[in-house]
Amino acid sequence: MIRLRALLIKEFIQMKRDNLTLALMILMPIIQLLVFGFAIHTDVKHLSSVVFDQSLSSESRDLLTSFTASEYFDINYIAHSFEEANQIVDSGQAKVAIIIPPDLSANLKHSRPTPVQVIVDASDSTSASSAIAAAQTIGQLKSKEVLLQKQNIAADAFSLYDMRIRSWYNRDFITAYYMVPGIMGIILTMTMVMITSMAIVRERETGTLEQLIVTPLKTYELMIGKIIPYIVMGYVQATISLLVGIAIFDLPIRGSLPLLYGLTSFFIIASLALGVLISSISRTQMQAMQMSFFVFMPSVLLSGFMFPRDAMPKLFYLLSELLPMTYYIEILRGIILRGNSITVLWVQVLSLIIFISATLGLAIKKFTKTLD
Repeated sequence: MIRLRALLIKEFIQMKRDNLTLALMILMPIIQLLVFGFAIHTDVKHLSSVVFDQSLSSESRDLLTSFTASEYFDINYIAHSFEEANQIVDSGQAKVAIIIPPDLSANLKHSRPTPVQVIVDASDSTSASSAIAAAQTIGQLKSKEVLLQKQNIAADAFSLYDMRIRSWYNRDFITAYYMVPGIMGIILTMTMVMITSMAIVRERETGTLEQLIVTPLKTYELMIGKIIPYIVMGYVQATISLLVGIAIFDLPIRGSLPLLYGLTSFFIIASLALGVLISSISRTQMQAMQMSFFVFMPSVLLSGFMFPRDAMPKLFYLLSELLPMTYYIEILRGIILRGNSITVLWVQVLSLIIFISATLGLAIKKFTKTLD
């Protein structure tokens, strides 16, 4: 027991000295529990919506009030034409478009059904399902409310508010169309971040970092040399993912394939820059792997890959904007499903450029050509 106690004391002392690993072991379960507990919701509310109200009557305003009161729809945009409403949905600014016809008021007065068009962005099937169910329920409740005011008409006779649902981009709610673009981002994140994060650490542990230190290579040259081979590997993985998606899952490519490849380079470089930063901070390959996993799990849970960002609390929604995968998934689904151009996706590209500049700058500053 004396020998065992001595060994236990030694192990706890060694664990205490490894502050980074100890902090990761303590923080990881806390953060994962918070993310799973607060950020993951399948009942999506507060969907950004655009309205094209051709009636401009008290009845149309009352209908829109019912939409916002349900908490499922946030009317953030007012369109003045059908084309403008389409453009706002195409750009991804709004998930729902509500088109109210000009004869709404007259039809209600004469108890005639009125079609109200509700366009839903179905590239995110979870958000679309919530929007469709909420819109249909609102139509039924409003119809009963109006009909009950007319004593000679039964409340279930017919629907005055005839909600015409139009699902765009994935009208049949095919799961593969929604998941495959996200899986592409997951594969690249997992490979680029995890493998690159161990690059410099492996050099340090094997002793080959000493040989690099005595070379005339500058710090940024060493970083670039570590990144470029993995850029090629990233393109290979992206190509394989696309081919499998098209051949097996019949994935549609509605946008420009060259644009998709061009914007993929920004995400690959962003992921590699993050991996190099982790590698510069870590002292062992185990630490690098733990830190990579620490980044990987939030990327899966908060980026919109599995759970809609619209359902997340404000804090976690803001945290998701720090992850490069958030912007890449928007790029993938925008080009593949919605056929977006660079004029729509420039915000995501700019965000990735800022992330690359900040992360690579920190990595270069952190890494010095010394063995410490």
